[in-house]
Amino acid sequence: MPGSYGADSTGLVCGFLFNQDGATAISADDARAWLALPERQPGFVWLHFNVAMAATERWLSHLPLPASFMHALNTSSRSSRVELEGETLQAVLNDVLFDFSFDAAEISTLWLCLDCRMVVSARSRPLRSIDRLREAVRTGARMRSPVELLVRLLSLQAGVLEQIVRDSAEEVDRIEDRLLADRLERRRVNLGSLRRVLVRLQRLLAPEPAALFRLLNRPPEWIAQEDIDDLRESTEEFSAVLSDLTALHERIKLLQEEIASHMNEQDNRSLFMLTIVTVLALPFNIVAGLLGMNVGGVPLAQHANGFWIVVSLVAALTAAAGWWAWHKWRG
Repeated sequence: MPGSYGADSTGLVCGFLFNQDGATAISADDARAWLALPERQPGFVWLHFNVAMAATERWLSHLPLPASFMHALNTSSRSSRVELEGETLQAVLNDVLFDFSFDAAEISTLWLCLDCRMVVSARSRPLRSIDRLREAVRTGARMRSPVELLVRLLSLQAGVLEQIVRDSAEEVDRIEDRLLADRLERRRVNLGSLRRVLVRLQRLLAPEPAALFRLLNRPPEWIAQEDIDDLRESTEEFSAVLSDLTALHERIKLLQEEIASHMNEQDNRSLFMLTIVTVLALPFNIVAGLLGMNVGGVPLAQHANGFWIVVSLVAALTAAAGWWAWHKWRG
């Protein structure tokens, strides 16, 4: 099977057959042949596809998949959800890209369809959680059922999201330290970008726990009780991570308000200093303008100490303006 993110001619990125001996790599044609066997074979298959390839949907039409799943691949609705269609479990999950760099555009969708014998997953771009699951299976991870595969995927997704929250919290801590040290620079832009990523993650992932809890209340008969318990535990773990994400989002919002208040205070101080300079220069400008008029009757023009009298008058007016500005500043 291909070891990279590339897919074969059918769009298959990877395929595995799970049985009592573990996981074995399987091709798309072999998987279809195994699913077509009349007798009930122990185990199940997992097929992971790249829907960005034109051949993928044509090949998927040969599998026993519900029409609603094929329709979901072409819809624009990306909110996370888990639905029960007859005896088939369908899920729309959202995850970050494999090379995620805290960009709101680096979040994409993963579609899943599973029953008691088959798990089909599809994505248009490489995703981090599903790749970790693929590597875990390749290195010997055992799965007793399709639902356990889903539980493992949700746990990995929660781990990826938790790491994002942890990294985001560290960045927020650094920005907050710079704010307290009055060395903020241009970190407000970083906070805005980080907040957009967290808001998008929260909007796309928030419906997921509620949908899973609805499923746990009325699970299909082919899901074992052990799998239901694992799914409930994974859902609670995911809900805890979403709570941390919400708390971090609120913290960023408060920090942005504090930064805005700090910047407004700096702007007000700068504007007030400019006002003080203007007030202090006002007496000089007024007196210079009056004495510079080319008209008769300029006072003290013939006085022996006229210059010093004018200087004293201007100094007194400037001192009065400075005293007023100082009390305004202190007030």
